[in-house]
Amino acid sequence: MSLPGVTADAGFLIALERSKARALALLRSARLRRSRIVVPVAVLAEWWRGSPDQARILRPFNVEPMSESLAKTAGEALAAVSRATVVDAIVMASAASRGDIVYTSDFDDLSRLREHFRAVRVLGV
Repeated sequence: MSLPGVTADAGFLIALERSKARALALLRSARLRRSRIVVPVAVLAEWWRGSPDQARILRPFNVEPMSESLAKTAGEALAAVSRATVVDAIVMASAASRGDIVYTSDFDDLSRLREHFRAVRVLGV
């Protein structure tokens, strides 16, 4: 059985920018386990401002492009979970497609989406 990968939301990337100990430890642990580490392209658009520090932080991540299937799955989650946001739904749909764990600083909102994505585990930073 392979270890789950990691899907990051913008809050996790911001926590890395701010050198938050828990975020750094989670990233270090994922890298040591050689886990796949993904950031959906919608998260990148939400977070990216073009700084050299951001470019450095992004290096270990695989940027996942938006596919029609991913967009449809996220849209279905938006229909099912009130007050969910598009980017959060994309994060959860992305993680669900691979069986990943989501790393986030927005634990409550992403946990609410677990109503739709029951198998996705969410860890707060």
